Amino acid sequence: MPSMAARDTRTWDTVVELSDVTKRFRRLKRGGLFHREYEDIYALSHVNLAVRRGEFLAYAGPNGAGKSTTFKLLCGMLAPNEGTSRLFGMDPIRDRIAVMRRTGVLFGNRSELWWDHPVRTSFEWKRDVWGISQSDYAERFDRLVSELRLSAFIDAFARELSLGQRMRANLALTLLHNPQLVLLDEPTLGLDVLAKRDLIQTLKRINRDMGVTLVVTSHDMDDLRDMASRLVLIHKGEIRYDGAFDTLLSHADRTDFEAIIAQMYREWQPEEEA
Repeated sequence: MPSMAARDTRTWDTVVELSDVTKRFRRLKRGGLFHREYEDIYALSHVNLAVRRGEFLAYAGPNGAGKSTTFKLLCGMLAPNEGTSRLFGMDPIRDRIAVMRRTGVLFGNRSELWWDHPVRTSFEWKRDVWGISQSDYAERFDRLVSELRLSAFIDAFARELSLGQRMRANLALTLLHNPQLVLLDEPTLGLDVLAKRDLIQTLKRINRDMGVTLVVTSHDMDDLRDMASRLVLIHKGEIRYDGAFDTLLSHADRTDFEAIIAQMYREWQPEEEA
């Protein structure tokens, strides 16, 4: 399987950098009646990844591949057992406040909206949390309401919104403190075809026009192909492909993208697991 050559990524232009990162967890083995035995489970194994400023990166893999662990390391929720993780050249744990001021995180199955309050109230709460000045808030709020087309429901209660509307409002909340990097975990989860297409186009505009670096995960490879130009595939904690979507397709006889990925997954698994 082809892999992307090492990138000439200068420090000032590097937003995300994982260097030989390994993350393992200890799990209790079953069956020990009189003494406990543990085993090490490797969520990530010697992962190296660099993301440049302004990139739109698709980060994909099957369940349990290590995607969520990677995001938690980048957010400072976990520390690697080996190697280093850096955002903007800073340690996500030691420099967590400084890192998160420049980073936004959005999980498709979670919401920061106050359920029984108007959507506008959630923005005002976020303004106070981040200590955004009134003038900056007014400018950013108007821009985001326009960019993500929130005006029709900005004063509606969050519980009254459709799933697509809630996702757009949550994305606007994520962008309110003007982050330079946004991590999106399954942002298209549960959306219908039209809402999904609308969100994908919005994300591409945010990346292109606002210069925000985006790293997005999804189980829908067609969605990822529509969004990003660079694909990183992770399987069993190891990066198995890092390169362009078109390069991946050029090494396969079939044009069915889902079938290509499924074939790759089968090739990575031992025969007894296939």
